[in-house]
Amino acid sequence: MRRSGVLLPITSIPSKYGIGGFSKECYEFVDFLERAGQSLWQILPLGPTGYGDSPYQSFSTYAGNPYFIDLEKLIEAGWLTKEDCEAYSGEGMPSTDSARGADRTRGSACEAEKRYVDYGKVYETRFALLRKAYRNSGIEGDGAFQAFCEKNAYWLEDYGLFMAVKDAFGGKSFNEWEEDIRFRKPEAMVFYRERYAEEIGFIHFVQYLFDRQWSALRTYAAGKGIKIIGDIPIYVAYDSADVWSAPELFQLDKEAIPVAVAGCPPDVFSATGQLWGNPLYRWEYHKETGYAWWMRRIARCYELYDILRIDHFRGFDEYYSIPYGDPTAEFGHWEKGPGYDIFQVMKQKLGRMQVIAEDLGFLTPSVLRLVKKSGYPGMKVLLFAFSGGSESEYLPHNYGKNAVVYTGTHDNDTIEGWIKCARRRELSFAMRYLNVRRKKDIRWSMIRAALSSAADTAVIPMQDYLGLDNSARMNLPSTLGENWKWRLLPGELTEELADKMAELAKLYGRNA
Repeated sequence: MRRSGVLLPITSIPSKYGIGGFSKECYEFVDFLERAGQSLWQILPLGPTGYGDSPYQSFSTYAGNPYFIDLEKLIEAGWLTKEDCEAYSGEGMPSTDSARGADRTRGSACEAEKRYVDYGKVYETRFALLRKAYRNSGIEGDGAFQAFCEKNAYWLEDYGLFMAVKDAFGGKSFNEWEEDIRFRKPEAMVFYRERYAEEIGFIHFVQYLFDRQWSALRTYAAGKGIKIIGDIPIYVAYDSADVWSAPELFQLDKEAIPVAVAGCPPDVFSATGQLWGNPLYRWEYHKETGYAWWMRRIARCYELYDILRIDHFRGFDEYYSIPYGDPTAEFGHWEKGPGYDIFQVMKQKLGRMQVIAEDLGFLTPSVLRLVKKSGYPGMKVLLFAFSGGSESEYLPHNYGKNAVVYTGTHDNDTIEGWIKCARRRELSFAMRYLNVRRKKDIRWSMIRAALSSAADTAVIPMQDYLGLDNSARMNLPSTLGENWKWRLLPGELTEELADKMAELAKLYGRNA
């Protein structure tokens, strides 16, 4: 079945109060996708984020991001007021005649604030509002809340305690906590659960809100014929409830410090490689346990998503191990991963679920064999296609049906950004391949090339449909401070754009 969709993170929805969330604007985006003839919506990981704001570095592989909770629904419930939300966020402040001059000078700043997430401001304001809602909710006696806590106790109890203790220690990483709780001594676990019971209750409340609101949105999308493509990072963050609660799963020393960490070796994009810093897995232990932790983790993903994109798929064949403490990734080495064994167990335990294998980068013959044996479609990124000749695996004439084609991903330039910075040789080849004479025609021709290809699935980043340059880029790998911020502005998703997208989806047999 041929199908197409759009890549757009939840953070990029033009919700009120500084960041995208499960608001009415999210539902309107689903409506837009339906009108545009799309059947897929790809998002980024939904977990709670910390320093750097990356959705690939989360405090929990199971929990949801509190920022996504729709405050308007808490107003409807009577737990917050509109004035509460506006006072904390700075939105909705009324203009007066005396303030008009100041408003004009603030105009451009306000537009920038709407276009890009100010994570510092969101962090400083959002939790205060959610805590107020918790105090006003009286949720403890609610049967649905209790049922949620019982169903999810296998991860929620550790996550609640982890976040409460982390806050009590001023946000420090768990390896800097007091030794008794750092190593989860029984008496310390009892003491901290009792001491921070209210904070733990608040954290459970936030996760309940996230779960209820996301479930409602996903149900709405399903009713419109839209499937959600979620994303599972291969690794978890070191400073996470996952590592703290189950250190035996990871390559740690007796002090719970990593022995080695994850990353990528030097390549044409980075002379020193990429140092991600995530702890590596003790794969032999996972195999001994029948990959039980992985099966729980993946099963949780399918409670949230319809289709799962597995990030850094090649890491299951071989993973790059960098000595802990190294300042760069230059002196790492490759080690064998679990290979097909983990996916065979997954198919036995969970059934044949829909998966996309993120198989980008340098692929060895053994990685290619793993992708083929799994049967999962790999990724084809058009922006990678024009640096080589006509044999490039990323050129549409070389695709098979079992593939997912993208113009670009969250880690790449936008098409317009690529046009501005591409080498002359690459740009010339792209124009000849796409049969265009003007640079301004490249973008739509590239989108058409993706949609018209043999690949069963095509996903286009929203920025490319809108024709935005690299100011709309989501992430520049190995950098901090300016990533994950871009957002849609109200009114950018026009009926004309939806109709054009629907026309192309129908033309190339991808209409929902």
